[in-house]
Amino acid sequence: MVGDNIKVDVYPLAVAKEMAKELELDLVEISPKAVPPVCKIVDYQKFLYEQKKRDKVMKSKATKVIVKEIRFGPQTDEHDYEFKKKHAVKFLQDGAKLKAFVFFKGRSIIFKEQGQILLLKLAQELEESHPEFVKTDEKGFKSVAYTELLIAKIAELELRINKLEKQ
Repeated sequence: MVGDNIKVDVYPLAVAKEMAKELELDLVEISPKAVPPVCKIVDYQKFLYEQKKRDKVMKSKATKVIVKEIRFGPQTDEHDYEFKKKHAVKFLQDGAKLKAFVFFKGRSIIFKEQGQILLLKLAQELEESHPEFVKTDEKGFKSVAYTELLIAKIAELELRINKLEKQ
């Protein structure tokens, strides 16, 4: 048992309850899994108040994850791409996570490869200019700033890029 004005020692339950009653305080079990269990003589309402206060401080210190999204179309023009890339860099520098995706509307799904190439291009350019934002996992996938954005293996898509550039 521990507490103010109490010798730290192991006491029988009846003695501990009697000591708490004499001090007009409560006997609170602090660590029930310890052997022997640790109890403290305190004012229970004050104990709860301090515990809530501690939890509130811990919650306020916890970092909040902000995910910013950037949406591309399969036919995104170079100027629009550069504009969105600048925003992506700004978001990442501000500490947010980035989720980039290509939005296919109607029949534009036939340009699926162009969408993949666009995302790959974004990841490669971010990796070249700001390598601290890009993470590669054990499967060879790249994610920008540890986000959900997974980009297919570079070697596989470079072949597709070369095909499209030749056309």
